[in-house]
Amino acid sequence: MNDSHKGAASPLAPEWLAVPEDLNALTPSMWAEDVFRTSAGQLTIDGISVAELKEQFGTPLFVMSEADFRTRARGFKDAFDDAFADICGGVDVYYAGKSFLCTAVATWVAEEGLRLDTCSGGELAVAARAGIAGAHLGLHGNNKSDAEIRRALDMQVGRIVVDSLDELDRVAKIASGRGETAKVMLRLTPGVHAHTHEFIATAHEDQKFGLSMAGDTTDEAGLSAAEEAVAAATAYHSIELLGLHCHIGSQIFEPDGFALAAEKLLTFLDAMQRKYSIVLPELDLGGGYGIAYTPVDTPRPPAEIAQAMAAVVRSTCAKLGIDSPRISIEPGRAIVGSTTFTLYEVGTLKTVRVDTPAPADAGDADDNVTYPRRYVSVDGGMSDNARPVLYDADYSAVVASRASAAAPQLSRVVGKHCESGDIVVRDVYLPEDVAAGDLLAVPGTGAYCWALSSNYNYLARPGVVAVRDGSARLIVRGETEEDLLNRDMGV
Repeated sequence: MNDSHKGAASPLAPEWLAVPEDLNALTPSMWAEDVFRTSAGQLTIDGISVAELKEQFGTPLFVMSEADFRTRARGFKDAFDDAFADICGGVDVYYAGKSFLCTAVATWVAEEGLRLDTCSGGELAVAARAGIAGAHLGLHGNNKSDAEIRRALDMQVGRIVVDSLDELDRVAKIASGRGETAKVMLRLTPGVHAHTHEFIATAHEDQKFGLSMAGDTTDEAGLSAAEEAVAAATAYHSIELLGLHCHIGSQIFEPDGFALAAEKLLTFLDAMQRKYSIVLPELDLGGGYGIAYTPVDTPRPPAEIAQAMAAVVRSTCAKLGIDSPRISIEPGRAIVGSTTFTLYEVGTLKTVRVDTPAPADAGDADDNVTYPRRYVSVDGGMSDNARPVLYDADYSAVVASRASAAAPQLSRVVGKHCESGDIVVRDVYLPEDVAAGDLLAVPGTGAYCWALSSNYNYLARPGVVAVRDGSARLIVRGETEEDLLNRDMGV
């Protein structure tokens, strides 16, 4: 290791961010399994260099490993099937299409034995184009339109996840008017606190999703919204109530919340079966398993998650004296997130001086001390990764086009948009010699980056390239200015 890599931590850096011992090293948990550096220091994916990708497809560019996606998808299916084999014969794994969806990915999902969870008519359209059987689809969403409900019935989707009493009534009436029966699951909010950002914690009471399990929350005295929905669903001739669903949030590492949610829902399921003399054959425990965006993130392997959840389901069912319902889960980010990195080209750079209070042991504590922070601008930004501005999400970055022996410098990777909050990577140590024309790679951008992309400042959304067996192909074409102008109807 070259001693020039060593450096003191900047007081401007967050506590979790350590100065890397080697700026050229890759943290394996943050990257697809086939991403490496060549002996010359250039980043490659399945043997294809970033220089080749830049030359063929331009930047910004989402670069995805198809093999890694398939491995992760299969890993969840195999791990959960194994863990739940003796409980309910295996698990139905629904890939959460909202994280990233296109026709190619939907096809991979089906080929690896997973099902697909959708939450809009557009996502149903992608599933139909990929040829996925309706029985292997689910439809989510807190405000489905009549057209989306009718499309789901037309496609004979395996489950419509109902989010409210109003929606239950709407689905029942539409199905009844067609002389059909809608297969429904009820999304409940179990009141479990998930250790994640408040905007992606979805099982507490004060938010838009789900039916509350807390008592006296409706006009029916003594009934929770969840129980009122169960009672109503059993009374509709056009509703087949399959079971219950919950989702406690996203980017969660600790297993406690999942375990508590499973226990609460199984207990509620048992109570509803007894009280209303019904059988609820399915229970969906959602997803939200975290991935590594930075070196300090510690994602759990699928087998560990599966075994922990199976133990809770097994013990709770034994305590209640019931057979387990068929379990399903919905990993999205945990499958696609780390399969992909975003490739950018560096443009302008500048260094600012930031005033900070002097350390208490530095003599005159009233004096401020200034420290440098470098801004590294790239040719994308919040239009291809909105998560930092939405959720204060942390990412990392490396110089991808070459190795460097320069000393580390605290840097902030920013985009080209007319917003001060246009930050791609808030804090990262990059080599001092980063320059215009260098390529940067930001790992962990497979989930909720392209899916949330926009045309802010009239930037065209980047393409998505899938790499497999040493070749790269576009699975989503990048937009052009002509694409943007074609929607402008003129004067």
